[in-house]
Amino acid sequence: MSAPTPSPAGPRVVVPAGGIGGARFLRGLLAAAPGARVDVIGNTGDDITLFGLRVCPDLDTVMYTLGGGIHEEQGWGRADETFAVKEELAAYGVEPQWFGLGDRDIATHVVRTQMLGAGYPLSAVTQALCARWGLPALGVRLLPMTDDPVETHVVVEDDQGRRAVHFQEYWVRLRAAPPALSVVPVGADAARPGPGVLEAVADADVVLLPPSNPVVSIGTVLAVPGVADALRAAGAPVVGLSPVVGGAPVRGMADKVLAAIGVEPTAAAVAAHYGARGAGGLLDGWLVDERDADAVAEVEALGIRCRAVPLLMRDLEASAAMARAALDLAAEVRA
Repeated sequence: MSAPTPSPAGPRVVVPAGGIGGARFLRGLLAAAPGARVDVIGNTGDDITLFGLRVCPDLDTVMYTLGGGIHEEQGWGRADETFAVKEELAAYGVEPQWFGLGDRDIATHVVRTQMLGAGYPLSAVTQALCARWGLPALGVRLLPMTDDPVETHVVVEDDQGRRAVHFQEYWVRLRAAPPALSVVPVGADAARPGPGVLEAVADADVVLLPPSNPVVSIGTVLAVPGVADALRAAGAPVVGLSPVVGGAPVRGMADKVLAAIGVEPTAAAVAAHYGARGAGGLLDGWLVDERDADAVAEVEALGIRCRAVPLLMRDLEASAAMARAALDLAAEVRA
């Protein structure tokens, strides 16, 4: 297949991403491809309003990680964080107490909420916040998947009966303990792609699907009308990295929500879920971990070029090696 020739300034890379895995992969990508211009299509389905503040967990995780302000051990939240406000809210009995906002983190949400209240769209607010963290100087644009409200809800059945809860409540408070019966990106069907999203895909030299949750991170981005179609029509190769290693998610509880859409937690099953572009799906290439090397033939039988490489992001060097392997596979597809 053909694709636009990368400019001398570096390749234009589009990465639909959400969560810790996506953010750490992006950091490796910047190390692996100095000079690349990276457009991140950020998941906003995790967004939630707490204590009157609009919180965008996935956007903030990308912003803090690339800007050097992330809590490295957790992979989310701010480094050197304190929780005085959270403690005072708990003393007043204010709910919810299961979601902890740190004092430094709250400042971000205050600025965002004020700007949204003044009429700025989320895309403009995100641009302003990212300027503080230096993302433009890194060659990174963080593009919310939409400026329209979308919230991912999970239908569960527990001792309170069958009900829908916000994804954050399912993930943080319930720890994904009740089986997920379905996952619904509420509002996605009426949403429009955010400014720059479709243009970024059309202009890309390569599109990479990082090892983010395929249901509630990348899946929510793809639920916005027009985004999946843009990826299918892209002139650039689309290469993904498996978030499942050895039959289990690398981190988090992705297997819980994969079960809700009837996908087994295997590298080959997730590749089949995305599908081959030649058959109306999304993927030209797919990377699996070395311990899943026996899945290569199964994936290639789907019409997706596949390679087995180490896929554990233990450190920046390992993340950069993964990104280089993805870019190499994209070049192979392009050739």
